[in-house]
Amino acid sequence: MREFDSVAEAVLGDAPAGGADGAVAEPMARISAAVKQGRLEEASGLAEQAVAESAATLGEEHPDVLHLRELTAYIAYLATEPLRSFRLSLDLARIRHRLGDPRGAYGNVQSAAAAWRAVREPVQGLDLGRDLIAVWSELAAQDGPAADDLDQLEKARSRMGRLAERAREASGERPADQ
Repeated sequence: MREFDSVAEAVLGDAPAGGADGAVAEPMARISAAVKQGRLEEASGLAEQAVAESAATLGEEHPDVLHLRELTAYIAYLATEPLRSFRLSLDLARIRHRLGDPRGAYGNVQSAAAAWRAVREPVQGLDLGRDLIAVWSELAAQDGPAADDLDQLEKARSRMGRLAERAREASGERPADQ
């Protein structure tokens, strides 16, 4: 599983979180400890507080702030909050794409896709999938890891077809070919 891999390694590994400087190293250690101990609600609150504080001092797009936002999305994923995780991850993908970081943007798209797959309501899945595929397609149109991994994008598009069918079934509609 590529989704959330670097975040999980930073949180669950023994090494300090991804090169975080002194300003965020201590909050990262507290957040990581809470996650390791299964205190996800506490970890989520700590992560949100760390994002707000570090964004105020370092700036919204500082690498450490983006890493903390990734951690917040990962915690939401662990806490079975796929919608929140999805939105955070897709926002990060857009930011990283705008900043010219194709590898980071694609990692965030993969994390958003993992959260999207956890959404069980078909209509909601379709709405989120449209946003995901739009960002993913934009990344895939340029050089980088998304362009080198088009089969994953096609799998997402296939899931959209399945979601559309499930949405039709749930609403009582008959397929167009019947």
